[in-house]
Amino acid sequence: MKIAVIGTGNMGGALMDAFCKDAENHMTAYNHTPEKLSAVCARTGARAAASAAEAVEGSDLILLAVKPIVMPSVLEELKSLVTDRQIIVSIAVGLTLESYGAVLGFDKKLVRAMPNTPSAVQAGMTAFTFGEHVTEEEQQAVLKLFSLAGGTAVLPERLMNAVSALTGSSPAYVYMFIEAMADAGVYAGIPRAQAYQLAAQAVLGSAKMVLESGKHPGQLKDEVCSPGGTTIRAVAELEARGMRSAVIEAIKSCVDAAAGSGK
Repeated sequence: MKIAVIGTGNMGGALMDAFCKDAENHMTAYNHTPEKLSAVCARTGARAAASAAEAVEGSDLILLAVKPIVMPSVLEELKSLVTDRQIIVSIAVGLTLESYGAVLGFDKKLVRAMPNTPSAVQAGMTAFTFGEHVTEEEQQAVLKLFSLAGGTAVLPERLMNAVSALTGSSPAYVYMFIEAMADAGVYAGIPRAQAYQLAAQAVLGSAKMVLESGKHPGQLKDEVCSPGGTTIRAVAELEARGMRSAVIEAIKSCVDAAAGSGK
């Protein structure tokens, strides 16, 4: 597949790291910051373009990986260049398919996607909403491409702001949790590097158990908590300090922010 990538920042670069794993993908990328563009192209084998217009010429799929505030100017630049044969995938938070159609044309093949940065290590999660002109075959091609970056899901557009908070932003919350766990390990005497390794592997393994065991997270939690044991004491302390409500309120706040970013 010929892929044009507009925007090679953290998220665009992470997806390029995944896409390049398939030698049949040929990427051309553009970023207004030459240093970022050169670095990403050097590690992924992508061709650097001198402009967004040059990048999209002849591409099968156009990945718009710029921030929502920048997107209007990018769409204006591209609106006379994109065709109804190209698949246009945007990862901008809060912007709707209708807003893209209003500029690019409602006959275009539009896709709204929400990935996350673990895509760089093929452990990401990307949710999609497909526009009406994207055929079933094209949808499967997009899902296959993004499966190089991890898991995929298709959801109604009304849920995409929730997805941006639950999966798009959640690596930040998990990193904070890992850092806090490691700090506790250091407090207990474990060397810093080993504390990070132990905490990160514990989170990785726990997530894999949820995905592969088919068990409810609550059941898996119960299986670790022995009667009168050490783990249930830690769980009680987390409950007393409002861990669940803190996480819920944080994600609700993120959903509200995502909804506002598209206005």
